[in-house]
Amino acid sequence: MSRFHAPIAESIWDMKYRFKEADGTPIDGSVEDSWRRIARALAEVEKDPARWEEEFYAALEGFRFLPAGRITAGAGTGRSVTLFNCFVMGTIPDTMEGIFTGLKEAALTMQQGGGIGYDFSTIRPRGAPVAGVAADASGPLSFMDVWDAMCRTIMSAGSRRGAMMATMRCDHPDIEAFIEAKRDPARLRMFNLSVLVTDAFMAAVKADGPWELVFGDKVYKTVQARDLWNRIMRSTFDYAEPGVIFIDRINTMNNLGYAETIAATNPCGEQPLPPYGACLLGSINLPVLVTGAFEPGAAMDMAALDRLVRVAVRMMDNTVDASRFPLPEQAAEAKAKRRIGLGVTGLADALLMVGLRYGSEEAARVTEVWMHAIARAAYLASVDLAKEKGAFPLFDATGFLASGNMQQMDRDVREAIARHGIRNALLTSVAPTGTISLYAGNVSSGIEPVFAYAYTRKVLQKDGSRTEEEVVDYAVRLWREKHGDTPLPAHFVNAQTLPPLDHVRMQSAAQKWVDSSISKTINCPVDISFDDFKEVYMAAWDQGCKGCTTYRPNEVTGSVLTVSEKAATPAAAQPVTGGEVVYLSDPLDRPAALEGQTYKVKWPGSEHALYITINDIVIAGHRRPFEVFINSKNMEHFAWTVALTRMISAVFRRGGDISFVVEELKAVFDPRGGAWMEGRYIPSILAAIGGVIERHLIDIGFIEGEGLGLKSDPKAEVLRVGEAPRGKACPSCGSYDLRMVEGCLTCGSCGHSKCG
Repeated sequence: MSRFHAPIAESIWDMKYRFKEADGTPIDGSVEDSWRRIARALAEVEKDPARWEEEFYAALEGFRFLPAGRITAGAGTGRSVTLFNCFVMGTIPDTMEGIFTGLKEAALTMQQGGGIGYDFSTIRPRGAPVAGVAADASGPLSFMDVWDAMCRTIMSAGSRRGAMMATMRCDHPDIEAFIEAKRDPARLRMFNLSVLVTDAFMAAVKADGPWELVFGDKVYKTVQARDLWNRIMRSTFDYAEPGVIFIDRINTMNNLGYAETIAATNPCGEQPLPPYGACLLGSINLPVLVTGAFEPGAAMDMAALDRLVRVAVRMMDNTVDASRFPLPEQAAEAKAKRRIGLGVTGLADALLMVGLRYGSEEAARVTEVWMHAIARAAYLASVDLAKEKGAFPLFDATGFLASGNMQQMDRDVREAIARHGIRNALLTSVAPTGTISLYAGNVSSGIEPVFAYAYTRKVLQKDGSRTEEEVVDYAVRLWREKHGDTPLPAHFVNAQTLPPLDHVRMQSAAQKWVDSSISKTINCPVDISFDDFKEVYMAAWDQGCKGCTTYRPNEVTGSVLTVSEKAATPAAAQPVTGGEVVYLSDPLDRPAALEGQTYKVKWPGSEHALYITINDIVIAGHRRPFEVFINSKNMEHFAWTVALTRMISAVFRRGGDISFVVEELKAVFDPRGGAWMEGRYIPSILAAIGGVIERHLIDIGFIEGEGLGLKSDPKAEVLRVGEAPRGKACPSCGSYDLRMVEGCLTCGSCGHSKCG
């Protein structure tokens, strides 16, 4: 019998976490082998590895403790990969040499699979004088463009997709340009953006006072604080960025405030980190600890929760020693402070199982109780580790206990820390858990509400046939097992029907006992007024959150997966239409004759030109590309051009939004160097081919313009009666199943995440 709760869970394990040879031959024969591999690797640093291997295995068994993806995929493989998820890089010096040294460090970090965060507030503003060279500075955004290109290059070189967070202080002279940067859809596409908002700024916003934009000792401009706040809100309302980070609150609450100053976060925002800081993540799977689900006496097994948290803390502390690091500075930082980020997943499912409506006052109260129990168990476990192995090297009892976070901690915990020290400087965080939540049986992600109770997915079988698979939320599946087709109770709510302020209430309740931060997306309806939208952010500030991220579907951000549940009348789960994996569906049929165009590309240094023919198909009166051919007399190009044309044509024939083909081709850099063509630098011959395809797509009206996205997708508009537009297709699997979860655009079908 399979240990997986759903077929999609096994698929995620096989695709992402199963240890395999380079040729794809499985080494992990089962998920039990994966658990054993992880347990053994993390127990190797213990004095009694055999004992702790069994303890760790028991924690992993049944998907009770879920180490983050990089631990699950990398621990015990012997591969040169980091087990840490994300990093904040070193402070960027305001010098050309320092900037490009930082760029090199970022590339090396991404090469091992780490996402990065950067504070660009340290770079002088655009137009500021540069002493000694008689020139004006180009400003931080120009260098962010360089980072963006680097990230695309690393991705195109075959490494794991890169993800970056850029922050900028609310008093930097270029903050207005930073806020508006994402209005250009072709710019800074590899970055998430967040504004570092100070307490003084929020006070000025509430008082409608003036606000100075300063760099060094010079005031460059004075604006009204409320006007600047409204600009942040308007950009976020229209484009879902930038996010807001309440940076002074983060530093005040930080246990390590005596030893570090934080100015940036990892790409998803749940780990505010100092220069060269790293985040190590894992989650307690709350639904599997609920006893008597959907019965009158349903409750969280608090004793089991306490035991599991204590083992998880030990596993994560060991990971600090077991992991590799891209840079020596990152290793030194991690071992000096031994920061970990233990969080939860499945909170919404667990609340449903004990009969509570996510977002209600009672659900918030219970959430606070559970998170308090986790924090208490984690801190006491770390104290026990300090007794056994020693406190973290930079531990200072006076400074540590004076932090805002420790001021609210239980008295007996504070006394234990004062007496024995503590092994880990920070212990709790709520990270994006989209992929590991699917792996654990499609539990709700992190502290997010249930996104969709059920949807359908087409799966290609080994014999070539296709089957439809219903992907059901974990709590819904349990309800069906107990109650059959009985309609879902009224307390079943989802992300589409939940009022935004209920999201804030839940985030605030969890934040009180999370010493780092929380990756959370507050879903807002498309028709929310701008004033109500602003109220969400002000509520997050007033209720003690450390940051706020929202998502409002619109023409720019795209809509998310359309769910089938009716908001007014809870009923039995219905499958979501439009959630197909498009590349597994029937391809478009080829007519006997097609119209097209042929383009000539003469690459400098190549003896013969390339001739690129793109043929189009007409559907519902709209042209879309159907196939491509590339011909050249240069035999050096023959094999790869044939392979390329076959693959691109296969993508074209699948339907849906195929504009990403252009993006991927244009991102390819040739290490031998590119060439100047028609007054612009083209980084490779593949990028030149991508440019030709892009111009063709513009000419036929398929995309809006250079660097822009889809103009019209006839296939995507073929919807069933009552069905809403499905939004963009997943760039990994083609499924119309993208959803904004915990600050990351995530695919519910394959687990692909914008944040890697």
